[in-house]
Amino acid sequence: MAHIDRTLWDGVALRRMRAGADPDAAPRSVALPRGWDAEAGVALAALVPGSGPVALPRAAEAWIGRAVRGGLKAGILDEAAAASLAEGLRTLLLTRRGAPGAEVWRNDGKAVQAEPRFVLNLPAFLEAEGGFDTQGYAEACALAVTALDSLSGAKATRLRLGFADLAGLLATLGLAYDSAEGRATAGAIAALTRGAAEAESGRIAGRLGAREPVALVWPAPPMATPVSGLAAAARAALDAAAQSPGVRHQALLALARPDAVEAMLGVETGGIAPMAGATRARLTAAGEVAEVPTRAAQRVMQDFPSQAGTLLAPVSELARAAMREAVTHFLHAAPPAPLALPAPAQAVPKVAPTMRRHAGTTLHVTVGGHRVALRTAEDAEGRLLEIAFTLSKEGAAYRSLMDGFAQSVSLGLQRGVPLAEYVEAFAYTRFGPAGLVEGDPAIPRATSALDWAFRRLALDYLGRQDLPQPSEEDCLPDSVGSAAQQTPLLPLDLPPQSAPGRDTAASPRGRRRGLRLVG
Repeated sequence: MAHIDRTLWDGVALRRMRAGADPDAAPRSVALPRGWDAEAGVALAALVPGSGPVALPRAAEAWIGRAVRGGLKAGILDEAAAASLAEGLRTLLLTRRGAPGAEVWRNDGKAVQAEPRFVLNLPAFLEAEGGFDTQGYAEACALAVTALDSLSGAKATRLRLGFADLAGLLATLGLAYDSAEGRATAGAIAALTRGAAEAESGRIAGRLGAREPVALVWPAPPMATPVSGLAAAARAALDAAAQSPGVRHQALLALARPDAVEAMLGVETGGIAPMAGATRARLTAAGEVAEVPTRAAQRVMQDFPSQAGTLLAPVSELARAAMREAVTHFLHAAPPAPLALPAPAQAVPKVAPTMRRHAGTTLHVTVGGHRVALRTAEDAEGRLLEIAFTLSKEGAAYRSLMDGFAQSVSLGLQRGVPLAEYVEAFAYTRFGPAGLVEGDPAIPRATSALDWAFRRLALDYLGRQDLPQPSEEDCLPDSVGSAAQQTPLLPLDLPPQSAPGRDTAASPRGRRRGLRLVG
């Protein structure tokens, strides 16, 4: 890794995790900076082709090296500018301020030469004292344009420089999305992005020749914003761009739908989309999904607790349209339409964002050679509220069915259906995997994963010690059960019904009576 020595990567502590590009993909080893969340690891696994190990420094240096070589060859860069570009791109990535699109990470040559993409994470430019780093943002815009043009070998006529998580930035600044101040800030950011990008395109045109005339009439940027220095920086960037003799690109500024790049940077809302609420589903280090407060909600509750209800509330379609109008004047392409309507309003707490926090446990066993995990959640009094399964070897369809089944049981438990009813219904059910149970000394064999799960729940929550263990024959794949369990399905005649209070051979209690008690 000589190309990484004596760079910003020196001294960066990495942590390793296993992550797959999607739930059905085999996990691969991923190395990323310590402190980055598990979602960044999943995103990196999706960005880099292949199934082998992937490390952020190596993956990033691959496209940084292509940018440097392409810029030098095309005459965009000299040696000093090439070194500055490489170090600037490393800085943007390590601070999670910006990164190129997925086509660059995957080295898709045709897409890179057509319309390469670079996204900037707006909340990452917040300053410690609560302002916005306008100078750093303008420099990042220029750096992104140079990188994209270099990656295309100066062949691309249209670039897609964009920003993301506008909603998170506004909330953190204490500005409501549906407000004149919020729209003025968004318009100024769009104007600053446009001016900085056009000015850099003009600088490249000074070296390689202009392809397009410079715009002489600009949309008027906001005269003032609540963010100190932002409006002045936007006007200065547009004025600097107007001094260029021409530009190299037909289009520069375009917002795109978020992909794995945004996830790797920690972006929570794409482009100018509003927030969907105060919480989001997040992948934990253990590979589980948990509902946690958004980063914007955490900052709002710390800095503007009295305004949380306004800053974190979902907005109307009229507010979305007004925000689009505020920024579209400065874009070279209209923002993508929203994928869905805003989420229903969520209650915002006065002190801290609400979190579902229940006690519970996760049990790991092997049933018939297949790993099974049973997760439970309890209320404050220890009553079972939810169950969920994780199955390692099964197909997507099977896992989806089990997820749906677990959700149905959870809904029933939360609405008062006794756990004992579920135990009666699903203990001793027969389907694969079945056989020996490893990891649970109290249940050595099970006729199915559901059989083990509900007998374990009966032990833990009902204190049931009367449920016998099935024999080895009962757990065989070709075990057919009793004659009553083989009753033909409809439309044949139904078996005779027993009188109320009597057990039939087909009922769970009847099935248990047919089992032999073994040691």
